[in-house]
Amino acid sequence: MLDERAPSRAELLDALRTSRDEVLAIVRALPPERLEEGRYESGWNGRQILAHIASIEWTYPRLFDIAREAPAVEAAAEGAPATRTMRGGNDAYNERQVAKRAHLTVADLLAEFERNRAATIRAVETVDEALLARRIRSAGGIVGPLATVLYQVAVLHVVAHARDIAGPG
Repeated sequence: MLDERAPSRAELLDALRTSRDEVLAIVRALPPERLEEGRYESGWNGRQILAHIASIEWTYPRLFDIAREAPAVEAAAEGAPATRTMRGGNDAYNERQVAKRAHLTVADLLAEFERNRAATIRAVETVDEALLARRIRSAGGIVGPLATVLYQVAVLHVVAHARDIAGPG
């Protein structure tokens, strides 16, 4: 979808709901001990990857703010798409957010993910089509129409992490 056209609102909503369901199904199907197994070279285990998924989900509706600010930012930056940066960069931000959730249970993390995904879905349902077409740059450097960036980060990125939680199988 990224190489072609931006997803329509209906396609994006369907992908957000489908990916939400996939994340929930993957995590709920795993025995608790599997979530404590290391998955990444950085040392993150499955529960920490889930904490990352839960923590980044709240940021997706903020992409709408970036898109709303895009015209002023683009004029000031000679045509560069709008973006925001995170203190210390993405890796430092991710580590801080995962550490903040170290005390949460898997059920807590899934509940946070579900709440925040619902907010993302509501944001897509209520935004006008022109904003979904506005070009932005996410904090992670993804550039394109808002709908495409959302698809990349809230669907593809999240599902890839959920599949990493599941591990080889």
